[in-house]
Amino acid sequence: MNAVDLIVEDEAWNGLDGKTRLAEQAVEAVCEELDERSPGVVAILLTGDDAVAALNAEFRGREGPTNVLSFPSGGHADNHLGDIALAAGVVAREAQAREIALADHLRHLIIHGFLHLQGYDHQDDDEAEIMEGLERRALARLGVADPYAA
Repeated sequence: MNAVDLIVEDEAWNGLDGKTRLAEQAVEAVCEELDERSPGVVAILLTGDDAVAALNAEFRGREGPTNVLSFPSGGHADNHLGDIALAAGVVAREAQAREIALADHLRHLIIHGFLHLQGYDHQDDDEAEIMEGLERRALARLGVADPYAA
């Protein structure tokens, strides 16, 4: 079982109850899907749009916030798998636009971010198909509807 270090940096996340358990369950579900049993720690930062925009500019050279950013540790030093940062405003707006529960969208994005920490990507159609399949199956374990269904 991987450990989750949840850091709530932006008060916009305060309205969501059960954040720590939600994050732990999302990581557990994707690890089960990956058959990943080696222990490790993932840090999940629940922050605001401005903080994610700054990270996006610094590390990806892109302007503005995005929903989720992942930062793999590289060598898994001290069993630290990496960091995931989520932008409160972007995540909330996406959930509202898609008419889905904020908690379910957050679960999806944590799973998505964790897969990036594990080396998965979606730069081309084949990679995206593999990654989205893993996301769907992990979310199904949690009773969350397919986010890619038309």
